[in-house]
Amino acid sequence: MQDVEKRVIELIAEKIADREDLFIVSVKMRPNKILEILLDGDNGVSIDDCAQVSRHVGFHLEEENVVDNAYRLEVSSPGIDSNFVNNRQYQRNIGRTVQVKLDDNTKIEGTLLAVDETKISILQKVKEKGKKAQEVEKELPFDQIKATKVVISF
Repeated sequence: MQDVEKRVIELIAEKIADREDLFIVSVKMRPNKILEILLDGDNGVSIDDCAQVSRHVGFHLEEENVVDNAYRLEVSSPGIDSNFVNNRQYQRNIGRTVQVKLDDNTKIEGTLLAVDETKISILQKVKEKGKKAQEVEKELPFDQIKATKVVISF
């Protein structure tokens, strides 16, 4: 399966090479024979983007006979409630409210301020007993982060 996933990543990269705004989030061949491709973009991903990648990847996989058995190809963007899996997703969501779950299962919520290769910075509202809530900037190293996702507020 890793060879299939590797070839799919190459095909996607080939197709989106002229689109600096699009990027690959993940490629997985599920046990139920669903080949799942998740794309994202600095300005979102359109249905047309997904369709073009699907046609390109599907055509080449069939032509090259890369997958032995029947499979279903699904190309989409990650859902709004999906955890971030790469640095570019963090970059894309600077300024939004995120929930970060740490390795010790502590959850921290705040505005994503900055991202670099080793950590993120968030602005967290901290309320102490009897005092007004204050905003505190907090740095969280990636090696302590279990999951991060956008907080949806209505």
